[in-house]
Amino acid sequence: MALRLPAPCLLALLLALCRGAAGGRSCSEVRLAYGAKGFSLATAPQTQISGEHLRLCPQDYTCCSSEMEEGLARQSETDFLAAVDETSNFLLTTFTQRHRKFDEFFRELIDVAEKSMNQMFTKTYGRLYTQNAAVFQDLFTELRRYYTGGSVSLGEVLSDFWARLVERVFSLVNPQYQFSDEYLECVSKHAEQLQPFGDLPRKLRIQVSRAFIAARALVQGLATGRDIASKAAKPSPSRECVRALMRMSYCPLCRGLPTLRPCHAFCRNVMKGCLANQADLDAEWNNFIDALMQVAEKLEGPFNMELATDSIAIKISEAIMFMQENSVQTSTKVFQGCGSPRPAPARTRRSPGREEGKRRFRTYSPEEKPTTAAGTNLDRLVADLKERLRPMKRFWVTLPHTLCNDEKMAADVTNEEKCWNGQGRGRYLPDVTGDGLVNQINNPEVEVDIARPDVKTRQQIMELRVATNRLRQAQSGHDSDFQDSSEDGSGSGTGERYSEDWPGYGPNTYNYGKPPRTDPGQSKPPRTRDRPKWTRPNQHQNSGSRVKATGAGPPTVQSTLILPFACSLFLLGAPLWW
Repeated sequence: MALRLPAPCLLALLLALCRGAAGGRSCSEVRLAYGAKGFSLATAPQTQISGEHLRLCPQDYTCCSSEMEEGLARQSETDFLAAVDETSNFLLTTFTQRHRKFDEFFRELIDVAEKSMNQMFTKTYGRLYTQNAAVFQDLFTELRRYYTGGSVSLGEVLSDFWARLVERVFSLVNPQYQFSDEYLECVSKHAEQLQPFGDLPRKLRIQVSRAFIAARALVQGLATGRDIASKAAKPSPSRECVRALMRMSYCPLCRGLPTLRPCHAFCRNVMKGCLANQADLDAEWNNFIDALMQVAEKLEGPFNMELATDSIAIKISEAIMFMQENSVQTSTKVFQGCGSPRPAPARTRRSPGREEGKRRFRTYSPEEKPTTAAGTNLDRLVADLKERLRPMKRFWVTLPHTLCNDEKMAADVTNEEKCWNGQGRGRYLPDVTGDGLVNQINNPEVEVDIARPDVKTRQQIMELRVATNRLRQAQSGHDSDFQDSSEDGSGSGTGERYSEDWPGYGPNTYNYGKPPRTDPGQSKPPRTRDRPKWTRPNQHQNSGSRVKATGAGPPTVQSTLILPFACSLFLLGAPLWW
């Protein structure tokens, strides 16, 4: 006679049998996957066990012990950091390599420009150049110091160079006179009004300043991009982020489904919660990339660094020749303003030899232009940089989507029914949250405190803003460290204004505010003597009533040797240098 059980008893027996069958399922695939991660199998169950001990995964029958769950949680964090690092590695690589290439290129352009000037001027002018080479060496020293980030005003550097040069050239085109330091200081102080080199100093200042400002800003910007990419690619996952990563990545393994991938939308919510701060970089990061590209375009156009470094020697040579060709007029005005100099001893009255001044300066031919250790020229460097910068826009805000598109990270977006939804196999129902910290308030997977922005991320945003501002200033030829008020907008000047107080050109407002210069390395005492005052000639006064440096009337063209000296060099076919 068959034994009949009441219906409730039969149901309980069936549930017990089902549970026993589930608990007896093999965990061999899970153990294999777990061991492949490098974990010891000592704590891994052979068959499924009850999951009441689980803290992160669903508390159902499981192949994970407590030790396994803890180890896999740590592994999920490691995997996440490795994925972010790998995905963003092209940013760090690009900024690091392009920073090195541009830096090598710009440094070598400066070196080549100085070497070329030294070689050409030595061949052309011989001893006259080598005796005064320190003036030019100091110029390039200061240009390098500016480029490498020194607190240097390019406007002041170039102004000081021309002031020192006018003193040397004026002395050498007037060898029949002996000039004191005070007298030469008087000459240089009023070079702004006299314009002994014509308009060439202004043109050189604009060209060199804009190019050097843009070059320095670009290299500094690439360094900033490298640093930001390095720091932003190393997030510090919160405890809630790690819990979500574990639920997404390894809870399928604990359920005995090691090959089941997380649903794409599930993955995106977890990544958006874990990378909320990185997404907040988006606006400033995009502005930064745009500014980098615009400065790069300037460098291959109107702010070309190759052309600027080439022009240094050319414009200096043209300026010297301009002063010599106009030495008669220049000297006459100087003698009127600074007074009559003392005649030099007869043995020092000599002019440059014909062999020392017979060659003219030449410029590079196109095939001689440097390609540098970077193995390329500026146009190709810029084109390569722009091509690599374009994909970087919106990188941080799209990073969650990029990570979840990896088949190792999540199921394909089209596979919505056969993916891990956090509880089992099936469709993931919650909506995907928005981007950035504020939008994580309703994130169903990661609890994010939107009231506490990440301090490191805020700092990175400020660094990007500063770099972007510097780059935008450089686009206009301005250095944000040395704001310029000059009309030409070259961005490198000091904003200093000189009144037109050269004799015959304006009121007598001689500027004593500029400190005297001394050559680097020299122990020349400061010039403390009173400077000769500048007076406008008075037709109702004789020459003896003017304020003069020596008490004698200013020499006239007829009373000097300037004209015979200049004519003799022209007749010899020599360029008037010095």
